[in-house]
Amino acid sequence: MTAVSALSIFPLFDHFAVEQLESLAACISRVRFPPESRVLAEGERSTDAFVIVEGRIRVERETPYGVFQLALLEPGEMFGEVSFLDQEARSVDAVTEIDTELFLINPMALRALADRDQKFELALFWTLWRNLSLKLRKTNQRLTRFFTETGTVGDSAPTGIDEPTGSFQLDLATKRDLFREQKLSDMEINFLSSLSQEKKYHPNEVLFREGDIGDSMYIVLDGKVRITKNIPGAGEEALAFMERGDYFGEMSLIDELPRSAEAKAHDHGAVVLRIPKDVVSGLLDINKVSSLRLLRILCTLIAKRLREIDDKLVGWFILAGGQGGNLGE
Repeated sequence: MTAVSALSIFPLFDHFAVEQLESLAACISRVRFPPESRVLAEGERSTDAFVIVEGRIRVERETPYGVFQLALLEPGEMFGEVSFLDQEARSVDAVTEIDTELFLINPMALRALADRDQKFELALFWTLWRNLSLKLRKTNQRLTRFFTETGTVGDSAPTGIDEPTGSFQLDLATKRDLFREQKLSDMEINFLSSLSQEKKYHPNEVLFREGDIGDSMYIVLDGKVRITKNIPGAGEEALAFMERGDYFGEMSLIDELPRSAEAKAHDHGAVVLRIPKDVVSGLLDINKVSSLRLLRILCTLIAKRLREIDDKLVGWFILAGGQGGNLGE
């Protein structure tokens, strides 16, 4: 099977046109590894990305209590893309579970292709966004399993009032300043400033709950927002803190699944801009070259959150004395 044929059957690339798949295939080489081969090593400075064609990959990290497994990846899934995006050292090991064939994507060739073809770049970053969002959702789900198995209690956050304060009035200049900091185009700045809805929240007020249907994305204008997950028997666990310029709530817009975590204003409250789903869809329309800058920002933000939550999971595994190490199964 050719690389184009193989890529075309994977859902991750179903939005690529045939000519875009052909261009992507030109950046790919096939590699095969026997079982228990280390494809990536924690700390190395490579930026290659991989797609699994056949076999399985364990994503894991060494700890004082042995290997902690973060994920088990199957054919059609991508890995290594976080370092491709942020150019930072690998934070995990990737090891073959069985005899495995991979597509190795050359990062220099991929970047050169993206620089030449904006439509290809849009398709590429859509793939990265979809893949990272799926990984983050799965990791959030694994948290419940981890705490259920180990009984470990992490950094519980305070609870408080639940009803949102609601809307208030901000001048457009204040909103434009926020989007201008992200070096968006004038069109994007005016579009988002005009169509976003400002809301102010008191400390511990809920923006959305786990299980809610996602109808919008948010960006923090002032204060902090706490992303949390309620763990049976362990209480509320803080997963991330969003500050000025950080987007959140985007996962449900791409996979159309219920929220996988809860968002609350942090200790001193928060001011956020709510961006409705149809506005986001208009900016990130896969059928036209739209806001590549915004898409890159979202990919980089999710990559950062994945690194942070992996660190949390490993830290909790160590605190639990090595219990709950089979999260990837």
